[in-house]
Formats: sequence, C-alpha cells, structure tokens
Amino acid sequence: MFSLSRNDMWLMLGFTAVVLLAPLWLQPFGAGYPDLLQKFAIFGLFAVGYNILFGLTGYLSFGHAAFLGVGSYTAVWSFKLLSLNAIPAVILGTLLAGLFAVVIGFLSLRRSGIYFAILTLAFAQMSYKLAYSVLTPITNGETGLRVLRDDPRIIDNMLGATHEGSPIATLFGIGMQGYSAFYFSAIILILGFYISVLIFRSPFGLKLRAIKSNQNRMQYTGYNTRPYLLWAFVISGMYAGMAGSLLAVTDPLAGAERMQWTASGEVVLMTILGGTGTLLGPIIGAALIKYSENIFSAFNESALHEAFAFLPGFIENFLVTIIHPFVGEGWHLTLGALFMIIVIFLPGGLMDGMSRIARRWQARKQRSEEADSSQGEG
Repeated sequence: MFSLSRNDMWLMLGFTAVVLLAPLWLQPFGAGYPDLLQKFAIFGLFAVGYNILFGLTGYLSFGHAAFLGVGSYTAVWSFKLLSLNAIPAVILGTLLAGLFAVVIGFLSLRRSGIYFAILTLAFAQMSYKLAYSVLTPITNGETGLRVLRDDPRIIDNMLGATHEGSPIATLFGIGMQGYSAFYFSAIILILGFYISVLIFRSPFGLKLRAIKSNQNRMQYTGYNTRPYLLWAFVISGMYAGMAGSLLAVTDPLAGAERMQWTASGEVVLMTILGGTGTLLGPIIGAALIKYSENIFSAFNESALHEAFAFLPGFIENFLVTIIHPFVGEGWHLTLGALFMIIVIFLPGGLMDGMSRIARRWQARKQRSEEADSSQGEG
C-alpha cells in the first residue's frame, strides 16, 4: 500500500493547521468571517480536483461547471426527498457527478488539445441550457431549486426529526451555518487534499505526468492512456460534484448559473494563478480570487471618495476616475490585470514565484557561508 513520505506528512500537518486556524489568522485581513471562509474551502476543493486533470495530464477542460451544478442539484434533491443531513447530500452529489463525468469524459477524451477543451465547453453549455429550460421539472429553471418546509424528507420523517423555521442543512443536529458550515467544508477540503497528495505521489499520478510529458511515447511503450485519462477526468469531476454539494449545504439552493462557462473559466484561472501541477497552488489561487472578489467588488464610487477624502479635491476626483473601473462591478478588470502579470512574469504561477525566491535565498545563503569559510581559512 502506498504511504506518504515524512515531508508529505509535515505538509499535511501544516496544511491542516492553516485551514483549521483560518478564522484566527485571516481576521486581520478582513477575511475571517464564515461566508468568505466557506468560499475559500469549497472553491479550494474545486480547484484541487481540477488540478488532478489539468495539472497532471495537461488536458484543459472548460466544462467542469457542469459537475459543480450536478452536485448542487443532487444535494438539494437529497435535502428535499431524504434528509436535511449533509452527509447523504455530499455523498450522492459526489457519486452522481462522477457518473456524469464518466459519460462526458468517455465522449470528450476521444479528442485531445483544443478539440477536447471545446467538447467539454459544449457539454457544459448543453447542461446549462438543459437545467435552465428543458429540465425545469427537475431544476426549477431560472428560479432555482430550493428546499421547502413541506418537502417529503422520508428519512427525517421516519426518524421523527423535526425542523423549525426555514429548512437548513444539518450534521446530526448541528446547523450548517456560520463557522459550523466552514469547519464541515474545511474537513472535506483536508480529506480532498490528502487524496490529492496520494494521487500525486502514486504510480497512477506518475503515469498521468508521463501522459502530459509525451502521450505518444507512453503509447509506444505499450500503455493504453485512455483509461488513465478517463479515471483522472472522473476523479476531477467527483471533486467538482463534492464542491457543488457543499455549496448547497452552506446555502440550500441550486441554480443553473452554477453551470455557466464562467464558473469553468474561474477554476482554470484559480489553477493557473496558483501554479498548475503543484499541490498547494490551486488552493492559493482559489483563495486569492475569492478574496479579491470580496475586497474589490465592495468598493463603489462613494467608498473611493471616502478613501481619498484627505487629498485635494482635484487629485481625489482624478484617482477615483482612474480606479473606479477596476473595482465594484468592474473588479474582473483587476483580476484580468493580475492574471496577465502572473502569466507574463510568473508562467508557473505563484508557487513558481515562491520557489524562485526560496532558491535565490538558499543560493545567497550558500555563497555567504562559502565566503565566511574562505575568510576563516585565510
């Protein structure tokens, strides 16, 4: 059985501590409140799963929002038909997204490169249109699928469980709101990260890296690469379905907008910003994008005037005019500019930048030690 190395165990311990203590160390940055912490955990999980496909195999999918939506719809139907307990909802959302990924992956992986990306985008848009209009009895169309008080909830009724007020997801009686919902999502993120580390270090992960390096050479050595690619696609889709089910756990609502191409593009940005093919990079990218969305989207014109009120009037108005298009509803311009800077100067993402800094610091330290030793010999 495959086991983690000592360095990976330390990585897991450090990652677990950082995630569980996030409400404390993120408080000074204005990011310690539950709603934003939940987004960090959920979209971090989404990006970790996407990195298993894109980071290890190099296959760029623009259709992962479809699995996110399937997970959300399945979780809400679990709340409506079975129980408000979050465990069955997450399990069913993950499994159904995996089954959907088998079908989409089997068809899409007949092509590679840009053709694969276009196929996944087409399937995602088809799924979005189906959820928005054709499958209205299942998805409730543009209104979205909600959990209602008079839903059957067979298991809850059999156990005599009662729910007062608006129905919310629970974990054996604990309401999935606020910090409870964050820690539930955080534990699943930690488990998902642990599985990702196992995949990266396993022979299966090594084969995926070989496919990314040179798929033709892998085939020449006798390996049929299609099953490995399909497994990577399905695992990645299951991660997306799990993230979608967690979105429904924290807010019992599923809408077709979660299946739009913009959600697929967002996870691509997260992975590339953090560092494609790295373990921590996608999580850092997800946190950066969600934090930027929270900070920059909150600045409107009046907030900018308040921020620059200490300056002379003409300078204040000039700065507000320049900055205003990049904040508020236009915060995506800031994200786009940040993405361009990183792709141009750090094509390996933020993790690549950190590695460069570490290597330079280590080289400088080594030169300093060599200089000291030569002076001592002299």
